This record gives sequence, C-alpha cells and structure tokens, in this order.
Amino acid sequence: MDKIKVNVNSEIGKIKGVIVHTPGAEVENMTPENAERALYSDILNLSVAMPEYEEFLGVLKKRSRVFEVTDLLKTTLEDDAVRKNLIDQVCKHERHSQKRYQLCDTLLEMSPEKLANQLIVGVEMQKNNLTSFLDNERFSLSPLPNFFFTRDASFSVGNNVLISKMANTVRDREAIIMETIFSHHPLFETKVVNPVEKFDMSGRSTIEGGDVQIAREDVLVIGTGDRTTTQGIDSMIEFMKTRPGVKHILAQELPFKPESFIHLDMTFTFLDKDRCMVFEPLIMNSSRYLTIHITIDGDKVTGIREEKNILHALRKLGIDMEPVICGGQKDLYFQEREQWQSGANFFAMEPGKVMGYERNVHTIGAMNKSGFDIVKAADVVNGKVNLDDYKKVVVTIKGNELSRGGGGARCMTMPVAREKVIW
Repeated sequence: MDKIKVNVNSEIGKIKGVIVHTPGAEVENMTPENAERALYSDILNLSVAMPEYEEFLGVLKKRSRVFEVTDLLKTTLEDDAVRKNLIDQVCKHERHSQKRYQLCDTLLEMSPEKLANQLIVGVEMQKNNLTSFLDNERFSLSPLPNFFFTRDASFSVGNNVLISKMANTVRDREAIIMETIFSHHPLFETKVVNPVEKFDMSGRSTIEGGDVQIAREDVLVIGTGDRTTTQGIDSMIEFMKTRPGVKHILAQELPFKPESFIHLDMTFTFLDKDRCMVFEPLIMNSSRYLTIHITIDGDKVTGIREEKNILHALRKLGIDMEPVICGGQKDLYFQEREQWQSGANFFAMEPGKVMGYERNVHTIGAMNKSGFDIVKAADVVNGKVNLDDYKKVVVTIKGNELSRGGGGARCMTMPVAREKVIW
C-alpha cells in the first residue's frame, strides 16, 4: 500500500486521506447508568445509527482513501515491542495492577487482532475473587463509545500529527491509541508531536481536535472552553514557534454550557474559500465571549489583541468569509435547536463540497440560498449523483440517531492528507 505523507494545511483542501472509526459494540455497551460518565446525555441505538454511518462512510470512500482505526491498530500491534509498550501505557493509565483482575496479563495474551478490538470495545471483568465479585463494574477496561468522533484525539497540522490531551480521563485511551498508530504504523510519514506533554508546565493544559481548525497554512482558529483550556492554546503557541515565518492563532472563547458548545466546530466550520458556517448568536453577536488574535513571528509572540469576531479577524488576514447562518436567519429558536443537533458541524471534502446532517432543514435551506446544491448521501453512494458535476454542493446524511452522540460529520473524520488550496 502506498504511504501517506501527512499534509493538512487547510480545512477545505481536497481530501486525500482520512481516518474514521466505525461505531460498534463499545456503543452498545453504554447503559443509562454509565452514559453520563461516558460523556453522553443519551444512549445510541447502534442498529439505527449504522445505516446512517454507512451512508456517511460510503460518501467518504467515493472521495478519499479511508482508514479504519481498528485496522491501523491491528497492524501496529503486530510489533511485539509496540504491543507491550501500549499495554503498559494502558494499564498504568487505568491504574490496574496485575494482581487486580489480571487485566495486564489478559491483554498480553491476546492476538494483535483481538487486542485492537478489545482496547476499544472494552474488557469484561473476571469475577474470580470476592473483591471483583462484589464490584458493580462490568468492565475492568471500559469501552470507548466516543471513539467514532476521531477528530478529537489527534489532529493534523501541516506535516505533523498532534496528539490531544483530552479534557476527560475516560477518553485518554483514544489519544494513547492514536499516538501509537502514528508513531509506529508504516503507512504514515509524519512527525508526531504531543504539544501538552512537550510544552506545558502548568499541569492544566487540555486540547482536543474539535477545537482546532486550519484557516490557512499560517492561521489556526482554536476554541477555548469546556474541552480546550487557555493553557492548551499556550502549548499550541509554543508549537507554532517551531514553524518558520509569521503565524497567527485566533482564539475563540466558548460557553461551558450547554454541552452542545463543547468544541469550536459545533459553532463554526469552513465550507469554501469564501464561505463558512456560523452559529450567529455566538460567533457574530456575542460581546461576552472574546476573540483574541495572537501573532507569532519566528519563535516570539509579537502581538496579542482582541478582535470583533472570527470573521473580522480573518478578513484582516486576507481571508474574506461570507457567513452562512446555522438554523437560518429567521428565528433564534431554529438557530439554537439546529446548533444543538450539530447543525454547524460540516466536513469539507474539497472547497465548496461538504457533508452535514439532513435533519437540520433550516441550515440546509440557508446553504441552498447561499448557492449550494443539495444532494442526498444515498444518491452519491449508489452512483445516481456525481459530485464532480457540482461546483458547490451539500451532501446530506440522515443523522437522526448519529446526532444524538453530540457530533457531526467533521467530528467523525480525522484528515491526514489534503491537497493545497489555491487561494
């Protein structure tokens, strides 16, 4: 298989390689009792979600090379040293001793294929002593029901893959797995950077990929709120200092509540060279949540100033964006409802060709008014529609069940290669 040279310098360049994780048994292992601990406000019905996900995946496969986390992990774990190191990291993180439930021994006995699967779907506790028998937990290694949101645990910037520091420890194993894959899988040519581990001295840094967007090779837009701390953005400042020339970070404050604001890409995404999707009350009209422009020249911060909003700051940098309003312009209630349903969360397959949820009818209508044709994912997958026939197009996936997980098309993709955008 041809190698992939990691190269992502925009949100909209034509997609050439993307990592996904098809949801499986780890989602079905959620119950109403443990859903909140797994960061869900509801439980998903996998049998309903899978046809929606398969449409989404089918469209991606029409446009790009698509790689599954489990397949990548299996290949990576065929190296004995890598497998042992990953197990050591997992056991250390999960605070499991070998005497307690024999988890580490159990993992070491698994084949690479089985281990790749069990690290995601979870390992059931062996009830072989009194302590474990009386333990209310079902799993000694908990499932990872959030992993189909592959955007969060790692993200590509230029030729680097950056490893996230997750805000919630229940998701740390996702980042450990992605770091192992990118550090050892023979498919990827990249330099792996863990910015928090390398640059943070505060102990308070967290950063997740849903908050990080590449406007242009020299411009990052990063949200700070529930999942990404200001210290996490400070670690990204230090990372950007290692890159030559003048660089810019636009930091956008986000509300901590409600949970639909967990990442920047739930309120703002790029659609085209001159279009972006915005949740207007926050991105355009808020005076409570600041937009801060940080300028970095070489290895020094040369300016930090407040901006009116993201679009105003981008315009000053030569990136002129016309906003499309999540939920449409008519009614604040429609805007709030559709933002909650991931209405602002679009994934660009190339400039002007994006995917989003069909259920957000007012948002899709606003896209249509802004010049985007609307096609159904099923028609793309079965060949009735050829996206090359369109200049600007939204591919709609049903998402009635998927959206209950709290994310959209961008959340479910981790790009590793995009073509360069000619601005």
